[in-house]
Amino acid sequence: MKLAVTASGTTLDSSVDPRFGRAQNFILYDTETGLHTVLDNRAGLDAAHGAGIRAADEIAKAGATGVVTGRCGPKAERALRAAKVEIFTGATGTVAEVIAKFVKGELQNEIREG
Repeated sequence: MKLAVTASGTTLDSSVDPRFGRAQNFILYDTETGLHTVLDNRAGLDAAHGAGIRAADEIAKAGATGVVTGRCGPKAERALRAAKVEIFTGATGTVAEVIAKFVKGELQNEIREG
């Protein structure tokens, strides 16, 4: 699975950014290979509106099938759900810590029907 984790920096030791649409970066982590890349989200930081929808589109284009973040707004949630991306919210700590929790199955999938 390719996982996108909101991050305040560019490394696995970076803190999870609690914001989805306005996160500084997304760390794209492949759970099968252990490889990761950084997706810069600076455009979302300065967007007047639509940052969450734009971020959801970028993550889907990057091939992520899961997102880990602190909070995801309703419009971004709908966009992610439409792209069949699983959403895991309430994440805190470092990117490496939440990836480890994900791999162990300790994160709750927050996607809702409706």
